Amino acid sequence: MSGDWVGRLREAVRCGRVEWKMHALERMLERGIGRREVLATLEAGEVIERYPERRPFPAVLLLGGLRRPLHVVAAYDAGEDRCHVVTAYRPSAERFHEDWKTRR
Repeated sequence: MSGDWVGRLREAVRCGRVEWKMHALERMLERGIGRREVLATLEAGEVIERYPERRPFPAVLLLGGLRRPLHVVAAYDAGEDRCHVVTAYRPSAERFHEDWKTRR
């Protein structure tokens, strides 16, 4: 996918065009992560990985978090101009360096 699809994903979030995958909601509940924190990460989080070839939609890994680091994986459906929240989790020090961006 060409162009700034991450920017379009963020705009979809700002306009309320967000689909919460059941997997994401279940994991968020298990992990004590609220929708507000996920939405804030989608709108302003730092892009740490892009997956432009992912199917059915290109996806992105974002770093945000209000009090503690948060990773959010989201996909962008250009046809529907919609953001799909795939999952959200707190990165672990076992898998990421202290910057919470670099994988070990």
